Amino acid sequence: MNISPSWRLAGVLASLLLAGCGRGMGDLESWVAEIKARKTTKIEPIPQMKQFDTFVYQPAGRRDPFAAAKVTAEDEPRADNGLRPDTNRNREPLEEFPLDGLQMQGTIRSGQTTYALVKAPDGVLHRVRVGNHLGQNYGRITAISESEVQLSEIVPDGFGGWTQRPATLALTE
Repeated sequence: MNISPSWRLAGVLASLLLAGCGRGMGDLESWVAEIKARKTTKIEPIPQMKQFDTFVYQPAGRRDPFAAAKVTAEDEPRADNGLRPDTNRNREPLEEFPLDGLQMQGTIRSGQTTYALVKAPDGVLHRVRVGNHLGQNYGRITAISESEVQLSEIVPDGFGGWTQRPATLALTE
């Protein structure tokens, strides 16, 4: 039988590759022995599922859970007190900033009118007087003194209505 040289070369290469696989496996055996010699740690058992008591709905004397609940006098929202912010008026420049971001810098008096100097977070100094608005809660200036600007804010009361609360902007030193 006549074997071509390429087949002979392939046979020699295959035998060399198989010879490389026959090397000792001592390092693998020692690693497996090391892993087996390690102390085992105790594995916590899977926690038991809690059994919940079943509840059978007995409609006698109870309302239908799928029907809308009847509103009682206690559940009704508070009567509307008529207080609400005027959303139709033009907003003033200082109403775009939160009240804690504004700083009172001083006062100026011109005739009978006292003005407060209020610095906005953008660094612009504004002159305001009683009746002007500032802050994001519809605050209206009610009084200006040498040390503070007093205002009245209109804030949501949490029940769908509005409530009024006092606030002050103190002079910064």
